[in-house]
Amino acid sequence: MKSRKVSFENGNGIVLAAVLELPEDEQPQAFAIFAHCFTCTKSNTAAVNICRALSRRQIAVLRFDFTGLGDSGGDFAATSFSHNVADILAAGRFLSDAYQAPAILIGHSLGGAAVLHAANQLESVRAVVTLGAPFEPRHALQLFESAQPEIEASGESQVVIAGRPFTIRKAFVDDLQNQKPGEIIGQLRAALLVMHSPRDEVVGIENAAAIYQAAKHPKSFISLEPADHLLSRKEDSGYAADMIATWARRYLEVRDEISPLLERIDNRVTVRTPTGGFRSDMFANGHALVADEPVAFGGTNQGPSPYDYLQAALGACTGMTVQMYARRKKWPLDEVVVRLHHAKIHAQDCVNCEDPGQKIDYFERELELSGDLTLDQRQRLLEIAEKCPVHKTLLGEVRIKTSLRIEDALEVK
Repeated sequence: MKSRKVSFENGNGIVLAAVLELPEDEQPQAFAIFAHCFTCTKSNTAAVNICRALSRRQIAVLRFDFTGLGDSGGDFAATSFSHNVADILAAGRFLSDAYQAPAILIGHSLGGAAVLHAANQLESVRAVVTLGAPFEPRHALQLFESAQPEIEASGESQVVIAGRPFTIRKAFVDDLQNQKPGEIIGQLRAALLVMHSPRDEVVGIENAAAIYQAAKHPKSFISLEPADHLLSRKEDSGYAADMIATWARRYLEVRDEISPLLERIDNRVTVRTPTGGFRSDMFANGHALVADEPVAFGGTNQGPSPYDYLQAALGACTGMTVQMYARRKKWPLDEVVVRLHHAKIHAQDCVNCEDPGQKIDYFERELELSGDLTLDQRQRLLEIAEKCPVHKTLLGEVRIKTSLRIEDALEVK
């Protein structure tokens, strides 16, 4: 995926900071907006993980900081829930003007309540997703319940939320209390996916039930058990992203399969390995893949290892080559199964090796041919397997040139 820093103005002319997560080929099947949780930012763990995971599924996502938060301008104390809704609408206008109108709105916690209120005001939206969202926006008042008497008396109060100080004014409280979520959700014209964890101790699971009951069909619910409210674990936010991408396809005009692009910005295979482990995101010919190492080798086992992919390449090429030859000969070959094993062996085990002190790569390849084939045909197909292009590459002279590309790196706080 590609992370691009962007910015746009809200309805009050305040510049809001954002990051657009794009697929590697910059050819998304749909655009989405992610609204973060109350007093969070676009760079909190769940926002980053979900948006990047969706970009790997060919859905571009704009995550931005609400007014007065993160890198956005403006004064948080002067905002309200209605301002958050207006910021989402401004994000939608930005995408419509600069890229493509958003088809999906995704909101986490209070951001989930905000996208429900914004959805009907963006005609392009076909799908709405809430993550740990409260039914009543005024649920957020529980975070500073002890300060409400002071807010009523003096008009504002300094409160501490998640270890950070914020100024909350009476206008903010009044705005939360004046919302009518049941009416808004009942009028929703887009498909709705409610996602919530029964272990959420910040926003109880009963809120998910209330949202679901207020909405008309089409609507769906997915449990995020055993996630916490912030989806702190990467596997929880990754699961949420996978479910969103799969569910949304039912309501969007997207291709069933990602076809190879005739013209691509970069036709090379791209592999990105972020800090913190071996998990690597790969992009090849329009397809998103994942590589990793087993847990025993320091990885998280979220995908095949590089050597697994190497064996898979040899196996796939072998099967294709054999099938192509059989088809040309019009032989009754039904299926080819290729089983492979890779190991490092001492060169002394190899009779023809020049240096018996070194190790060499050793592949075992077994073919299973299904079909009404004669013994001679099977023997010939075994010989044809040796002519697989990847086989020839592995046995031939290979040269690799590595260069360093220097460009500005995107910092995610």
